[in-house]
Amino acid sequence: MNKKIEMTVPLVEMDGDEMTRILWKMIKDTLLLPYVNLKTEYYDLGVKERDNTNDQVTVDSALAIKKYGVGVKCATITPNADRVVEYDLKEMWKSPNGTIRAMLDGTVFRAPIVVNTISPYVKTWKKPITIARHAYGDIYKNLEYKAEGPGKAELVFTNNEGKEVFRDCIHEFEGKGVVMTMHNVDKSIESFAKSCFNFALDKKIDLWFSSKDTISKIYDANFRQIFQTTFEKSYEDKFKEAGITYFYTLIDDVVARIVKAEGGMLWACKNYDGDVMSDLVASAFGSLAMMTSVLVSPDGYFEYEASHGTVQKHYYKHLKGAKTSTNPMATIFAWTGALRKRGELDGNSELMNFANKLETACIETIDMGIITKDLDQLSEATNKNVVNSEEWLNLTAKHLEVLLAQK
Repeated sequence: MNKKIEMTVPLVEMDGDEMTRILWKMIKDTLLLPYVNLKTEYYDLGVKERDNTNDQVTVDSALAIKKYGVGVKCATITPNADRVVEYDLKEMWKSPNGTIRAMLDGTVFRAPIVVNTISPYVKTWKKPITIARHAYGDIYKNLEYKAEGPGKAELVFTNNEGKEVFRDCIHEFEGKGVVMTMHNVDKSIESFAKSCFNFALDKKIDLWFSSKDTISKIYDANFRQIFQTTFEKSYEDKFKEAGITYFYTLIDDVVARIVKAEGGMLWACKNYDGDVMSDLVASAFGSLAMMTSVLVSPDGYFEYEASHGTVQKHYYKHLKGAKTSTNPMATIFAWTGALRKRGELDGNSELMNFANKLETACIETIDMGIITKDLDQLSEATNKNVVNSEEWLNLTAKHLEVLLAQK
C-alpha cells in the first residue's frame, strides 16, 4: 500500500446518532483511515453527550468550524417528546443543525448524487438541481399561540426608544383558533444572497430565486429586493463574464418551470421552501440517501453533512444483531466534500485527488449493480447485487484500490 496522505490542518469532526453513527465509524475504518492520516478535532454530537453538556458541545463544534474553516457532521437526533423519554434527556434540545447554521450564518446547498443507472422520475432532468436553502428565521424561529376563545391578536412593533411605531390587528377570533408570527433580518438575507451568487459563480450555473411577493408584499418582497440590489451592485458584471444568468420569479412559477427544465441550475429558496423542495428534488432524482449537503458561510466556513436523518429503524435492527442494508452514500460524500475543501484551502492536491477518486469509486460501484436495498427498485443496472452496508463498503474499497493504483 502507498504511503498515507498527510493533512496539515485539522477539520472539525462531529459524530452523531443511531445507524449513521455506526456507518460513520465503518466509513472511516474502511474507506478513509487506510489511505489518509486523518487530522480532526473531534466533537461528539450524539444526543446523550449534548444532554450531558447542556448542548455546549454543539456550540463548541460551531466555534471550532470558525477556527479551522471546515467541518464534517454525522446525522443527529433532534429530540421530540418520545426521544426525551427514550434517552432520558433533561429537556427537548434544539436541532444541532439549526444551532450551527445560526452561528455560522450559513446557507445550505443540497444537490443529488447522479449515477448512470438511476434515472430521475422527471424525464426531462439531465443535470443535477442544486437547492440553496436560507438557514435562518421564518417558521423555524416562529412564535405561536392557540386561542381558546374569542379575542384579538395584534402585531405590535416598539422601537428602542420605547415608542410604539406599528400596531395592527392580525385577526379577531370569534372562537378557537391559532396564530403564528415569523421574522427575518436584512443582514441574514444579504448573507444568503451573497452565498448564492458566489456559489453560482463558483459552479458556473444559473441562479433562480423564488418567493411569493405577490401575496407577501412586505416580507417576501424584502427578500426579492435585497437579492436584486445585491446582484446589481456586486454580481451583474461577474455573471455576464461567466456566461450565467440570475432571475427571480414566483415559487409556483418555478415549480411549473422546473419539471420541464433539464436541470443544472441553482434554485434559491427561503427556509421552509428549501426544506420541502430539497426533499422533493432528492426523491425525484432517486433517494434522499443520494443527496449532498453543505453549509456555506459568507465568511468562508464550510460544514458538510448527510442530508438525511439517523436511520432509526435500521439502528433498532442493528441493536438486535441484524445486518442492515443502509445506504452510506450521503455520509461518504459529506466526508469527501470536507476533505476536498480542506485540500483546496491547504493546497493539498493529494487530498483533493483522493476525495475525487473515492466519489468515483462509490458511483461506479453502484453503476456496476452493487447496491443497498433502498436502490433495488431504482437501479437500472443489468446485474444487480443487493448487499448489506458492510459488504457494500468493502466492495467499494476494493474498487477504490484499483482507482488509486492508476496514474
